[in-house]
Amino acid sequence: MDILLVASAFNSLSQRVYAELSDLGHRVDVVLAGHGPDAVRSAVRHRRPELIIAPMLKTALPGDICRDHTCLIVHPGPPGDRGPSSLDWAIAGQAPRWGVTVLQAEAAVDAGAVWASEPFPVEPVGKSDLYRNEAADAALTAVHEAVRRYAEGSYKPVPQSDPAIHGRIVWRDVFRQARRRIDWAADDTETVLRKLRGADSQPGVLDELLGRELFLHGGHPEDRLRGRPGEVLATRAGAVCRATRDGAVWIPELRPRKNSGDPAPFRRPAADVLATPGIPDSPAPLELPPDRRTWTDIRYRQCGDVGFVTFSFPGGAMSTGHCRRLLAAYEYALARPTRVLVLGGRRDFFSNGIHLNVIEAAPDPAEESWANLDAMDDLVEAVLRTTDRLVVAALAGNAAAGGAMLALAADEVWCRTGAVLNPHYRRMGLYGSEFWTYSLPRRAGAETARRLTEEAQPVSAATAARAGLVDRLLPVPAQRFATEVEELATALAGTPDLGRRIAAKAAAREADEARRPLAAYRKDELDRMHALFFDPAADYHSLRSDFVRKVPGGAR
Repeated sequence: MDILLVASAFNSLSQRVYAELSDLGHRVDVVLAGHGPDAVRSAVRHRRPELIIAPMLKTALPGDICRDHTCLIVHPGPPGDRGPSSLDWAIAGQAPRWGVTVLQAEAAVDAGAVWASEPFPVEPVGKSDLYRNEAADAALTAVHEAVRRYAEGSYKPVPQSDPAIHGRIVWRDVFRQARRRIDWAADDTETVLRKLRGADSQPGVLDELLGRELFLHGGHPEDRLRGRPGEVLATRAGAVCRATRDGAVWIPELRPRKNSGDPAPFRRPAADVLATPGIPDSPAPLELPPDRRTWTDIRYRQCGDVGFVTFSFPGGAMSTGHCRRLLAAYEYALARPTRVLVLGGRRDFFSNGIHLNVIEAAPDPAEESWANLDAMDDLVEAVLRTTDRLVVAALAGNAAAGGAMLALAADEVWCRTGAVLNPHYRRMGLYGSEFWTYSLPRRAGAETARRLTEEAQPVSAATAARAGLVDRLLPVPAQRFATEVEELATALAGTPDLGRRIAAKAAAREADEARRPLAAYRKDELDRMHALFFDPAADYHSLRSDFVRKVPGGAR
């Protein structure tokens, strides 16, 4: 079928719907609702879709479009749930299970007939993590069912007047800041964490911190540090630790208010935003005891012949500091006696490459872009030059740009089936680096590498596997991924021919180096990137700024 996606943003869910429907042979186009109702009408008029799907929509579709076409809305709530803050209410109410409903667009918001629905468990994670994983898995199941039913032509969607739905209809209003506000003197740690996790990506929790009004983004428990409720106790890896009445929490990111006068009113590492001297640093060891309940973004652990370097950065973005610390952890892991080394987080994003928010906030964005890219290249090169063990990149979630190339530097890429890959740089106006000109053709072939980078479209994990970018697909829910990876890695370390594989890998690297050194790939890529970074007229600067500052109607 010809399907048009209408989305307020081409976010993770919209990309996954696009990629998976394309995999099924549908011809899928996208129009951003932020470009205005006339842009939506124009797209419908020119593309003449058989079906319109809105995977993520903040504004209503034009009434004439809904009247003249079948339009399906993906709502992140169970049948009968209505309102714009469904997941927020689910987290705040500690719902053990929630759901996604695909319903027909009508004049009344979320009141249309139901084409499909799917439940999912509400895991104790941040809202954005839940949205990209459990909710997205349920959404794709429901979308596929709805599309199949529409294509068959015989299914009659269930009106919400049906007794099975009507008795469950609940309108939940916008979840406003008044409900999110933290009472540091009265709220216990679990309550504070629930409020922070319910707003981790958007909209954040508005609070006062060291005399400034700021939005708090993300929250993790701390088991040892204590202080006066609300007090800032320490920093660690860019996060700040703040005391509660019965414990403490780590907050990774802060965002100044737009009207605060701060020139960078967007999410950044919390310590960067505060920039207050005198707050003590409280580093955590790479190898934390299993009984510790604290936060750190990089960890190492060993299980027999397998080492695990786990990392998790907000939004998958890796600043210069993130890259350097991750490289240090990788080098630490190389000094340990293992035969298999696994890189990746337990769930959610793998990596999206350089940290555009930190770059945008820097006094000299071009210089920070260059430093960030250089640090990212150092990390990727270290992975490529590892010849004494097998390296596995374990993608629990999405990977893009330099983050995708970090994965491709490994010997094997294992990917959860719900992940989406964007192995390209073009939409940020960049040529690309991280040895993509070596790794991508090596895996996918020159023609596929050219197509992926020039078309610059998201690809599903299944398509990535067919293209040679992924070696093993893991069809498991997000909460099961880490356990599955550990079992598979342990089995890999015990295979009789592992020594032969490691030796063959070392020989192949030596042969590749003789044909063309990695240094040559790096120099060619960095020469092109340097020219872009330090050209004030390059598209990269406006595209980066619009993306970070969320300029409405920006390019997809």
